[in-house]
Amino acid sequence: MKAIVTGGAGFIGSNLAMALEGRRAGVIVIDDFSCGNFENLKTFRGELLAQDVNEIAWDKLGKIDVIFHQAALTDTTVSDQKRMMFNNLEGFRKILNFSVQNRVKLVYASSAGVYGNEPAPQREQGPLNPLNIYAFSKYAGDKLAEQAMKETKSLIVGLRYFNVFGPREKHKGKYASMIYQLAEQMRQGKRPRIFHDGEQTRDHIYIKDVVEANFKAAEATRNGIINIGTGKATSFNRVIEILNEVLGTQLAPDYFDNPYSFYQNSTQAETAQAEKLLGFKAHYGAEEGIREYLTAFYRLKPQKAVSAKI
Repeated sequence: MKAIVTGGAGFIGSNLAMALEGRRAGVIVIDDFSCGNFENLKTFRGELLAQDVNEIAWDKLGKIDVIFHQAALTDTTVSDQKRMMFNNLEGFRKILNFSVQNRVKLVYASSAGVYGNEPAPQREQGPLNPLNIYAFSKYAGDKLAEQAMKETKSLIVGLRYFNVFGPREKHKGKYASMIYQLAEQMRQGKRPRIFHDGEQTRDHIYIKDVVEANFKAAEATRNGIINIGTGKATSFNRVIEILNEVLGTQLAPDYFDNPYSFYQNSTQAETAQAEKLLGFKAHYGAEEGIREYLTAFYRLKPQKAVSAKI
């Protein structure tokens, strides 16, 4: 199999590229390194194109079996609408057209951000209400894909990622998962800062499960846009309890007011379609994923559970 991974120097893309190599696939990584990091590709042995997806001469890439499109501007605080839409929509349009014209399988990254603050659990056929320009760019991409699905027999699968965390996200800094950010604060002896009152919830999904969902999507027999989450929501207060146990700390949250009007209060995936169309079900719960991730990342010995006073 010959695969392209766009955004392959980024968090999800690099994990996917390395896993594909582990399966002996031929892999081409495309990344302009505006958001990704070379550290994520130090052990990558495939072909690397350091270009924006909008600049690629797609028809000169030879025979491709599948494209895993992960490239995107993902900073939800970006207010430059022109920049966001050009990066996330027009680049996707080129890839979508290429895949349809050449009958190349396409698996692309969408986002749970398209649901906004619609009631949890969020369902694929439920209301969509993007709250910021990033979420709207993904919403527009999904609409583009849905139209293409009606007009072609090519495989097109959109994956609406919920809150992904795991190795190779460090380079994202303040845009990395809250699990990583809170752990970094606590490792420095600081109280973990979260919005008041910490009962906001997220469907945290471990990167290993996200990679597996991509593989299953590439083998799907039907087109669709599908939630990729665990189906369970975990509060930030509970995340901090887990982090205290893993890190061997006893740090209570430092609550502060939420300054963002576009904040999602709760994300939780309805996972029936993922199980039905992809045969995918998350192997890791939030706690299991956090423990595996941080124990390896910080080279920790397993800690006895210690409940923080929250």
